[in-house]
Amino acid sequence: MNVNAILTDIKKRKFSPVYLLHGDESYYIDLIADKLEKEVLTDAQKGFDQTILYGKDSSIINIVNAAKRYPMMSDHQLIIIKEAQDLKWKSEEELLRKYLEHVTPSTILVLAYKYGKFDKRKKIYKAFEKVGVVIESAKLYDNKIGEWIVEQFRAANRTIHPQAAAMMADYLGTDLSKIANEIDKLLLNVAKDQEVQALHIEQNIGISKDFNVFELQSALAKRNAVKAIQIVDYFVANPKSNPLPMVIGNLGTYFTKILKYHYLPDKSPQVAAKQLGVHSFFLKEYEAAARNFNRKKTFAIIHDLSICDLKTKGMDVGPFTGSGDILRELIFKILN
Repeated sequence: MNVNAILTDIKKRKFSPVYLLHGDESYYIDLIADKLEKEVLTDAQKGFDQTILYGKDSSIINIVNAAKRYPMMSDHQLIIIKEAQDLKWKSEEELLRKYLEHVTPSTILVLAYKYGKFDKRKKIYKAFEKVGVVIESAKLYDNKIGEWIVEQFRAANRTIHPQAAAMMADYLGTDLSKIANEIDKLLLNVAKDQEVQALHIEQNIGISKDFNVFELQSALAKRNAVKAIQIVDYFVANPKSNPLPMVIGNLGTYFTKILKYHYLPDKSPQVAAKQLGVHSFFLKEYEAAARNFNRKKTFAIIHDLSICDLKTKGMDVGPFTGSGDILRELIFKILN
């Protein structure tokens, strides 16, 4: 069962007696737990039939005892264990496994197990699967973030321009909770009949539409030295919003895709876009970059980027010690 199916069932009030929400990505764990907290009980009922506990302050025996109680003012009792990874699983999990063999039908027990996977080899994991809903919330890869952003807008019956989605992905990283908060801000502040554009990103999130990694990549692809230097100067003047490791990492991904494009046997737009993991909107830029940087030069750029990465970590710095010097030297090498 996937996340959307679980959320749909909750909305339809089709509840499971147990939910094990685990994995490295906290966003979906919080999303499902929050949805249950919102939908199961009314505000009036929560004072009697809702219990929220934290793993480090709880014991499994107390949780099991609470789960065996019957609701007072509702058809259900809701118990949410936040930070469930902090429970004393090793010494007490057998108590919970026995409860799972004979659950209280009116109790909805939710375990939000964050920052890691629950051990699937354990007997209790099989018991969770047998009686309840188990969802593993995995981290998204960097190259999937832009697609995820587009999908969130689509789910809200809204649209976002691929360039705007790329800007968000480049600057907000892989923290889905952070990205979701910014998406909510855009949905609220941009008119419903408007597509979200780069200008909206600048106005609402604070990412410059003209001076960002995305625009630097575009300038380099076209060998537009003047524009590239302007962007670098902006980065140097605004290091907090454009940290050098982030810039180097994004350029590394970008030129790796250019190199991959060089070696594609089929460079037709649909196939190439899929192989590179980019929206077809950006393909012309990759084609232009491949014309301007042949295979040998692209290899050299990737090597230079790896050296810069070492420099940002304090290794092999040489005569250039400041972030601005490192970045300016890199851009000079790329364009020459």
